[in-house]
Amino acid sequence: MKIIADENIPCVRQAFASLGEVTLLPGRGMRPQQVRDAELLLVRSVTRVDRDLLEGSRVRFVGSATIGFDHVDRDYLQSQGIGFSTAPGSNATSAAEYVVSALMVLAQRQGFDPAGMTAGIIGCGNVGSRVRRKLEALGMQCLVNDPPLQAQGGHDDFVDLQQVLQADVITVHVPLTRSGPHPTLHLVDAEFLACLKPGAVFINTARGAVVDNAALDSLLGERADISIVLDVWEGEPAINCELLEKVDLGTPHIAGYSLDGKLRGTEMIYRAACEFLGTPVQWSAATELPPGPSLELAAGDDWLDAARAAVLECYDVRADDARLRHLLMLPPEERAACFDRLRKEYPVRREFAELDVRATRMDARLEQLLAGLGFTIRS
Repeated sequence: MKIIADENIPCVRQAFASLGEVTLLPGRGMRPQQVRDAELLLVRSVTRVDRDLLEGSRVRFVGSATIGFDHVDRDYLQSQGIGFSTAPGSNATSAAEYVVSALMVLAQRQGFDPAGMTAGIIGCGNVGSRVRRKLEALGMQCLVNDPPLQAQGGHDDFVDLQQVLQADVITVHVPLTRSGPHPTLHLVDAEFLACLKPGAVFINTARGAVVDNAALDSLLGERADISIVLDVWEGEPAINCELLEKVDLGTPHIAGYSLDGKLRGTEMIYRAACEFLGTPVQWSAATELPPGPSLELAAGDDWLDAARAAVLECYDVRADDARLRHLLMLPPEERAACFDRLRKEYPVRREFAELDVRATRMDARLEQLLAGLGFTIRS
């Protein structure tokens, strides 16, 4: 069986080797003639999967190692009887930890304590629910907006967008949708942005086009009081470099790029393919994970400083911000390729649960906070 896979899906050759011959290709710009003879197609969000790519091919299963699926024409796949699977929740923990890292960095820069602040969470699915738990562990009050989830019932604490706009921190975790009762394309538009309260922090790790980047660029030319963290951009990989210069933290669509999350995504589409084919599972991501980093906490450390040390030891968003800003020094014609290269050559990053945190004595409040953020403490 011939299998075509995005070269940036980690361990994809090891995972799928038992199912057939795996050929690795760049995901962006994948062409019909490259996939024509394949039976399995494995992609990420940079590959548009539709009639133009697949018509006349032998493809009978598509796996996308992503939580989103706005790059896939699911109606076309269904009409052709092509199996399809994504990796929902695979990188949710990583994306939530990105939000925590960004908040820790901004709190240190600006001298605020997250405890007692309000956080508005737009989208409370796999990622947003994890963000909520971590921010509540920091002592923040969370306001949740998710109309599709609200319509399903089971919760009674949802608020409307106007209430979310009163929050000190707003973080977005919705899929990109262009139609239906709750479209998210440019959900965050000029009108939304104009309502941000003074000193607000705004974070987008969802999809670039959920935010009107031109409107945000314009707003930042007028307001210096708000802080912006962007991991996703309209027009990727050719992003708005003037906007990059204005945001507080900017990164190249890597919020969910922990090694743990990426391998989880590979395993999820591998298992889905095995089920589709009726083939026994023979590979596990656990075999590919190295030991995590370690951190020794000193007794008596201030709880917020100690928590920040643990977070930034595991993942410091400033490193990714610095790498992306290097793009600004390049000629304009080289910047898009640099954006993609930063994603392809992303360094190994582990999730909080994999950090070996050790302490001889620990304040109960700190231990509770670290556990709430997802760390495992060893005494």
